[in-house]
Amino acid sequence: MRYEAIGKDLFIKNREKLKARLKPNSVVVICSNDVMPTNADGTMAFRQNSNMLYLSGIDQEESVLVIAPDFPDPKLKEVLFLRETNDHIAVWEGHKYTQEEATETSGIRTVIWNDKFENTFNTILAETEHIYLYNNEHIRNATEVETRTDRFTKWCHAKYPNYEFERLAPIIYDLRTVKEPREIELMQVACDITDAAFRRVLKYIQPGVWEYEVEAEFLHEFIRNKSKGFAYTPIIGGGANACVLHYVENKDQLRDGDLLLLDVGAEYANYNADMTRTIPVNGRFTKRQREVYDAVLRVKKAATAMLRPGNNIPAYHKEVGKIMSSELIGLGLISKTDVANENPEWPAYKKYFMHGTSHHIGLDVHDVASIYTEFKEGMVFTVEPGIYIPEEGMGIRLEDDEVITKDGTFNLMRNIPLEAEEIEDIMNSK
Repeated sequence: MRYEAIGKDLFIKNREKLKARLKPNSVVVICSNDVMPTNADGTMAFRQNSNMLYLSGIDQEESVLVIAPDFPDPKLKEVLFLRETNDHIAVWEGHKYTQEEATETSGIRTVIWNDKFENTFNTILAETEHIYLYNNEHIRNATEVETRTDRFTKWCHAKYPNYEFERLAPIIYDLRTVKEPREIELMQVACDITDAAFRRVLKYIQPGVWEYEVEAEFLHEFIRNKSKGFAYTPIIGGGANACVLHYVENKDQLRDGDLLLLDVGAEYANYNADMTRTIPVNGRFTKRQREVYDAVLRVKKAATAMLRPGNNIPAYHKEVGKIMSSELIGLGLISKTDVANENPEWPAYKKYFMHGTSHHIGLDVHDVASIYTEFKEGMVFTVEPGIYIPEEGMGIRLEDDEVITKDGTFNLMRNIPLEAEEIEDIMNSK
């Protein structure tokens, strides 16, 4: 792996937290993700199952984790199954985990090759009542692709129909929402890499540069700092392109007088950063651009102040909407009458701010959690209000990643330029 060793202590602790939430005489099975195909004999870059990473740190395909806390034989309370390497794999694909390396990474003492899985699993199930299986229950999940996890679930139900099957997702999602200090350290590295790339881009951008060239500058800085690259498909939108919320073509030339919206983030050790900044292509905001920018910034600061233990996303979004409505009235985009007559299901402010203000972030950019979960110390959220004005060819969004603390928040992106004056100063110091 490119990244520095995370240390097995995190994964040992995560497994202990999971075990405490299981029914007696249970087994948990986590499968790695597939290597996904493209065309012909091509494949996509491998991206590990986030739950496998959370519980073991194992970042390799064709891996299976089995946890059976109450099994009588201590050697089979935790078992990691791996793909056995050989000379052919070593030549064509490179190094794979040895059993010793897998133990050092995960803290799991029993590491067995995959060809022994079924026999070992049968042994464990002889002393088991409940089988916990994972299904992707993320609220935004809409994939039609059958995963390795899906295939295993079908196989397991067919082969062992008399067992009690349990949902792992509610437990693992709840555990993953509150980050351990080591996880926050890794997210901080991802944010620091994002900071370095943004500062590089600030000195690069000028009228005539292409959006994809800006994307390349970010990628260069990410990779040279041990990141695999973008945490998600980057949005590099100049002018009216910024009003397309998921604009990812990044194909146009930047024009003098336009703003450029940058929604990018680096990953590090599979943990993610998610940053948005909006900057003037020529290095100076116009009066109108600055008015809208400052309005978004005020909403962002007010929203951040509401990230407090005990709050929740629906209540939080409702209050942010009220603040945004006031700012839009001040900008002349909506009126008090519009607000008085608005449809509560689609408030007037939604014409110019149509997405949510925050989401959980961690091993997944849109990390797992119920939107009704109360905010707790150790959760990490984005804060990303925006105002999009297609008729003015302008879209402004500002976003940081905030850790909820006992008394407030800690901004993982506190060092990334945000105030308009600082951005202008850096852009004009080339």
